[in-house]
Amino acid sequence: MSNLGKKRLEVVLAIASYSVGSGTASAAPTPGGEIPKQILLTVSDIFMYTNIWKIYFQEDLSSKELVEILTDLGLVTVAATGTAYIVGKVNTAILKEITNWTGPLGWGLTAAVAGSLSGLFGIAWAIYCDRIYSQRELQSF
Repeated sequence: MSNLGKKRLEVVLAIASYSVGSGTASAAPTPGGEIPKQILLTVSDIFMYTNIWKIYFQEDLSSKELVEILTDLGLVTVAATGTAYIVGKVNTAILKEITNWTGPLGWGLTAAVAGSLSGLFGIAWAIYCDRIYSQRELQSF
């Protein structure tokens, strides 16, 4: 397996782990406490993004590099993605508050939604990192 193939496999496993963790944490009922839980899940997502970056580039993602990445992506894209992320987290919190009353079936639904959202955003970030890594590899030849 190539170096890029190993990185991709490691990233897929990382995204799966974080998504399962996010879904599991979301499943536990916490009436009235969903917003703080979503903040903690957002921090977990940030750790997932930095872990994916580290898998590809063997370096920690610094604030300087983050600004460069945001500039590279374009502020409009970043604003749209950030807005979508926040709306997704708020909707998950609202859904969770409603499903707290429905018991285990509702908790499972919320876990699936939360895990899927984390996974989708992780995949989007991984695709971006994969593209940058591939471009750097081509330039080094």
